[in-house]
Amino acid sequence: MLNLTKRLLIAAALLLAPAAYADGLVENVNGETLTTSGEVIRFTGLLIARDGKVTQLLKSGEKRPKKLDWKIDMGGKTLLPGMIDAHGHVMGLGEQLELLDLSATTSLQEALGKIREYATAYPNKWVIGRGWNQEKWKLGRFPTAAELDSAVADRPVWLARVDGHAGWANSRAIELAGVTAATKDPAGGRIERSAGGKPEGVFVDGATKLIDKVVPGATPRERNAAFLAAQDRLLSLGITATTDMGTSVDDWNTYRRMGDLGLLKVRIMSYASGVETALAVAGQGPTPWLYGDRLRMGGIKLYDDGALGSRGAWLKADYADAPGQKGLGFLSDDQLLNMMTRGSMDGFQIAVHAIGDRANQQVLDAIEVLSDTYKDDRRWRIEHAQIVDPKDLPRFGKYGIIASMQPVHQTSDRLMAEARLGSDRLGGAYAWRSMLRNGAKLAFGSDYPVESPDPWAGWAASFTRQDADMQPFGGWRPEEAVTREQGWAGFTTGAAFAGFAEDKIGHLAPGMRADFVIVDRDPLLAGPSELRGTQVIETWVGGQRAWQKK
Repeated sequence: MLNLTKRLLIAAALLLAPAAYADGLVENVNGETLTTSGEVIRFTGLLIARDGKVTQLLKSGEKRPKKLDWKIDMGGKTLLPGMIDAHGHVMGLGEQLELLDLSATTSLQEALGKIREYATAYPNKWVIGRGWNQEKWKLGRFPTAAELDSAVADRPVWLARVDGHAGWANSRAIELAGVTAATKDPAGGRIERSAGGKPEGVFVDGATKLIDKVVPGATPRERNAAFLAAQDRLLSLGITATTDMGTSVDDWNTYRRMGDLGLLKVRIMSYASGVETALAVAGQGPTPWLYGDRLRMGGIKLYDDGALGSRGAWLKADYADAPGQKGLGFLSDDQLLNMMTRGSMDGFQIAVHAIGDRANQQVLDAIEVLSDTYKDDRRWRIEHAQIVDPKDLPRFGKYGIIASMQPVHQTSDRLMAEARLGSDRLGGAYAWRSMLRNGAKLAFGSDYPVESPDPWAGWAASFTRQDADMQPFGGWRPEEAVTREQGWAGFTTGAAFAGFAEDKIGHLAPGMRADFVIVDRDPLLAGPSELRGTQVIETWVGGQRAWQKK
């Protein structure tokens, strides 16, 4: 782990580099940006005012100002608006970078080896990590506490699944939490058990709280380090703004601390983890934009079901590979409607996690009811919208719903989705083009750290429906691919619109924030594999260089 003091010094040095600049020009670029209507605009120079906003896009041969405070020649490199991730978890990414990360493991034995090595290197009271995926391990079942005990038995271990919707505990952690065969499954949760009812080690969705309650929380110093690690990672990928889906009070305090210290560079559109968190942080209604439009809590994130990987996604019919199971619906119709109403009354934007077709139907039903009362621009968001009954797809457009989706989930999940549901029930699965055709608004993200935050991989997946190995041939259900430009919009103008930030970020135009990236290739000309390999050279936020490739 990088020493926190060193991180703070590096961050402070980066901020100082361009701080003396006032009116300036980024010259000799292959500049490309989208308009809000999807038109590609090209330019060769970007004029920036001292307030960090764009003054003018200059075309080849167009007269340049004679008096400038600064000027940088980019040598013909490509300049693009900063990428925006419409659905991520900033502190979750930081924790993944700072703690035990199992996301790259391809077998149970490899994971156990990494756990053993980490426990030896870090003799903490608890071993904490995330990223395991039994599907990637081709295990055919969940791992067990006994298997985890074989790696670490002398202290508690608690490891979140890659999607964050399940956790894997060893026997010591289960014992400390007081969970036994007599412990009942909590509402919206499931304890995986042996034939005799004894907890086997995996806790799904709401059941994770049984272990979480005894896990020691991170210190403010540790949270600072995690944030700085996450921010550096995002900026290195060309992400200048991100939605933070499910901000806790501790998360918000971390962002404010970084802002107060002048170390908050990436823009964060925060959605509180539940109504109570929103009211605790923001009081009555969304916060204003803070720190030069770098932080705002404008919405509330609600959960309506779990995830496909842990069979927690709420389906209309049984799982094809688990007869008798339909997943976990977290809220009754009345509970969901009540929560959405409470948040809406105070002007918060509502974003609801819904993966299964039954969960999506329930959220659509609630929006239909609320739309009779709230007729102004609410921009209801459904997060993920992975498995939708085809007959429900037109309802997304009817109510101006934002389908906040993640292209890389499709490439990662396709084989699992086929196993979980069977091919006949996938007509509305990861249906990006259908969403647009039915009048919904698309906003693309990655759901990091569930997936890599790399926006270039997400962009490539959006118009190919193929993974990094270009599989499957021709794309998975290619009729749902969007165009290259539509995919780009999902990560720029669409993501900005989804967060009520379209007047500040998402494209480059006079009056917009000068958030942009310098990259090593033209993404509009690159093949899909080349696009995935895009290297960011510099990342600028508000007219200041925030990150530079070493």
